Amino acid sequence: MKYTNLGRTGLKVSRVCLGTMNFGPLSDEVTSHTLMDKALEYGINFIDTANVYGWKIGEGFTEQIIGRWLAQGAGRRARIFLATKVYGKMGDDPNARRLSAYHIRQACEDSLRRLQTDHIDLYQMHHIDRETPWEEIWQAMEQLVNQGKILYVGSSNFAGWHIANAQCAAHQRNFMGLVSEQSLYNLNNRMIELEVIPACRSYGLGLIPYSPLDGGLLGGATEQPVEGRRASDRFKRDLEKHKSQLRTYETFCEELGETPANVALAWLLHNPAVTAPIIGPRTIEQLEQSLKSLEIVLSDEHMVKLNDIWPGPGGEAPEAYAW
Repeated sequence: MKYTNLGRTGLKVSRVCLGTMNFGPLSDEVTSHTLMDKALEYGINFIDTANVYGWKIGEGFTEQIIGRWLAQGAGRRARIFLATKVYGKMGDDPNARRLSAYHIRQACEDSLRRLQTDHIDLYQMHHIDRETPWEEIWQAMEQLVNQGKILYVGSSNFAGWHIANAQCAAHQRNFMGLVSEQSLYNLNNRMIELEVIPACRSYGLGLIPYSPLDGGLLGGATEQPVEGRRASDRFKRDLEKHKSQLRTYETFCEELGETPANVALAWLLHNPAVTAPIIGPRTIEQLEQSLKSLEIVLSDEHMVKLNDIWPGPGGEAPEAYAW
């Protein structure tokens, strides 16, 4: 396994992050535990989850699955960098959501209980909260840091402007602020190249791309059966919309001698801004296949070709749309 610093921190994390959104809904508990054990065996020390995963309001089912895995001991907790999230609806009470100090405190306590741990390594705001001032958010996060309940704070689905606002407010409090941003980013979704990636670079945030295969679209979609999530109307529409690009892309991958899924991951790993793409394997075979992306070397010519197939927004703002 290869490792890199998480943004400007001194912390080393694996170049791929094990995502757990499938734990519960698509992977049963035994399979989920086996996947985490196997990930540790391969040197993956970065595990990402969220209090809303499991998709049963208020239950935090995926966190519970991870908690029962950690409770097995054998040094599991000490070997991983554990990330979870706060923001989503966790009950019918109007304060059981978003980023008020009230909810941050309660949500953290609940996640700690479900995860069966005394601290969260990376506590991520799952979305921007336009109704809560930064002084309230940062005061709540500072208290959790001072109490030893969280170590670092990250964001998810933030715009570049949100990152700048957050860091300016943290700086005024002499607080470290954000150390990472988790964003939708893949060959087919490159909008964050305009402003989010420049903001991450400027403020020293590690970038953690989620959905690196665009929900399976970049995983060889034209050659695979339409079943499971691929049978959804949304997936079918996307497949039809991008069929020409996908066929060109899959032919390119075949010429490289690599799977489309691994090329998509390798493309992300070749971006200096990227810390670790989040992979969401449902089987050991998928996990092992994903790790092959770490060994793929894409030349400048390959990167140009991929950019031709999947053009981005034109670079960074404002040069992407102005002189």
